[in-house]
Amino acid sequence: MGDRDRFRFLKTGNSMKYYLLVNPYGGVKKGLRILQRVKPIFEKAGFELDIIDSTFAGHIKELAHQLDFDGYSGIIVIGGDGSMHELINGMLTRHDKKQIPIGLIPGGTGNSFMHDLDMLDPIEAAKAITEGYIRPIDVMEISVNKITRYAFNIVGWGLVTDVGKHAERYRWMGERRYTFTAVLEVLTLKPRPAQLVIGDKKIIDDFSFIIACNTCHTGKGMKMAPKAILDDGKVDLVVIRYNVTRAKLLATLPKLFDGSHIHDPAVEYYQTDKFSLLPKHNETLNIDGELLGSTPIDVLVKKHAIQVYDRKQNSE
Repeated sequence: MGDRDRFRFLKTGNSMKYYLLVNPYGGVKKGLRILQRVKPIFEKAGFELDIIDSTFAGHIKELAHQLDFDGYSGIIVIGGDGSMHELINGMLTRHDKKQIPIGLIPGGTGNSFMHDLDMLDPIEAAKAITEGYIRPIDVMEISVNKITRYAFNIVGWGLVTDVGKHAERYRWMGERRYTFTAVLEVLTLKPRPAQLVIGDKKIIDDFSFIIACNTCHTGKGMKMAPKAILDDGKVDLVVIRYNVTRAKLLATLPKLFDGSHIHDPAVEYYQTDKFSLLPKHNETLNIDGELLGSTPIDVLVKKHAIQVYDRKQNSE
């Protein structure tokens, strides 16, 4: 194993104490069912688990911000992208600046991060944690109105935010509501004038949407940023301007699932360590799948900001 691999994958220390956070009531008690499946794996590996119920929105963030990390080798959470977002934001805003590795066991509606690690099975994820190998990953530091947030997955603006916002009207349609809403939003698309600054490049134009990705996948397996790497110190920007016709945009949407959209002339693709977005009108953002914050924003990539559990073979 070379120097780079030794840096990316390190065996954790001798302590076998871990926090395990779970929402026992969410997803029709899905978290509780997953806990019952993975708990024997941790017990067999000799883990001493402090299991804590997460009982309200923002509770995981609060716990990650306040828990005593001394003597603990890691913090595990059963959940999805929303849980990961809370955990990272709680940990990176601690007053004592302490961190411990994060283990995510997929149990949410969106599991973009675990798609990137190719570990969508909770049993596989639990076994990877017991192997004890960790890797550093990047996060995006988002500054808006003197408030700092952190994102590990996406920061979206425009059409991508509208879809997330308006799809809730059609919950009765299940997962199909996102495709249905995307089509409706394209058909009623409006121009969004803004200034986008990517490094030293400045673009002033009308846009349909801009999405910044740290992960390759978004949502339920969409390969939005096929060149994205979790630890390369870069964020991948997918940009579509308003001059792209509605028909062209509708034809592009299915390509998002296999990543072939980036070869379409209608799609602009950038990789950078920082960018700024200054729209003419302030609008809500999609941050890690949640409707949060508002524009304008400055985004800076914090390379290797946190450590997560991953498979050993991914280093070889």
